[in-house]
Amino acid sequence: MLSGSIPAPAVGGWRRPAVQGATLAAVAGLWLVAYQLNRPWWDLVVYDWLRLDAGSRLGSGVHFFFYDSVKIVLLLAGIIFVVTIARSYLSLERTRALLGGRREGVANLAAAGLGVATPFCSCSAVPAFIGFVAAGVPLGVTLSFLIASPLINEVAVVLLYGMFGARIAVLYVLSGLMIATVAGYVLGRVSPSRWVEDFVYQTTLRGAAVVAGQRLTWSDRLVMGREEVATILRKVWPYLLIGIGLGAVIHGWAPADFFTRVAGPDNPFGPLVAVAIGVPLYSNAAGILPLVEVLYAKGMAIGTVLAFMMSVVALSLPELILLRRVLKPPLLAAFVGVVATGIVATGYLFNAIL
Repeated sequence: MLSGSIPAPAVGGWRRPAVQGATLAAVAGLWLVAYQLNRPWWDLVVYDWLRLDAGSRLGSGVHFFFYDSVKIVLLLAGIIFVVTIARSYLSLERTRALLGGRREGVANLAAAGLGVATPFCSCSAVPAFIGFVAAGVPLGVTLSFLIASPLINEVAVVLLYGMFGARIAVLYVLSGLMIATVAGYVLGRVSPSRWVEDFVYQTTLRGAAVVAGQRLTWSDRLVMGREEVATILRKVWPYLLIGIGLGAVIHGWAPADFFTRVAGPDNPFGPLVAVAIGVPLYSNAAGILPLVEVLYAKGMAIGTVLAFMMSVVALSLPELILLRRVLKPPLLAAFVGVVATGIVATGYLFNAIL
């Protein structure tokens, strides 16, 4: 909520540290219990109560849908709450200050790292882009932030960790940072300012100092975390259910050789095909990861699967339409080309080492 309004101060007994601590401990305990019981519960409901065969397409598809829906919602709620509180200590003005005054390359890496720490969706990344440019942050550095912000986020990292383990999650973060750093550096070397819409440079930073100067209490941060969870879940649940639904259909009904034939390990152009398929689609990490899990289970190589996910998240058609508001066609085309090349290369690299 770097751009957001500050919630009204909490009142009453909730402000007492003992009450807040006890409430948080109880909620955390309930979260852990719910997460641990999720699979046994749906095993009971789907296989025992509904008497669906675990080995059948219908049974496995129905179980996948409900189990993954609850698992991802629980992960999202917990991650968003914690990250929102952590992010409340980093104002937008402070973020801009951290990106300025550094050498190219180092500044690009710092911007990419901040993009990971302050993940935006494509809708909010464009206003952030305008704010950074208006504040005097170099354009190539700003583009590194713009690429990393939707590409690497806490949701994707934690879900990848839960699905594939720590090694894949770490490699995903490192490769995303590399793509954002190198792409921003390369784009910054071609004098990109001539291909940015004029109104971007005419934007003032009204209100930034006010927001940066406000002080938040711990109670305010807890309220922000709760409200952010509700806001993001309201925004992503349609994509979440669609993604899980597609994953359930593929998990239960799609022929196993379909995806391996199109972009499987035997296809030397697998990562390239995956990126070409992913760009026209639109989803976020929560919506696409259930599909990624199923595609991997069907035999697609991990690098090809991750290239597909990255292209959907970082180069979706709706995001490119939004970016056209601030980037002229030559820079937009260069943006797509450089980022897509980095994603395809990452797919091939992962396929080679994993």
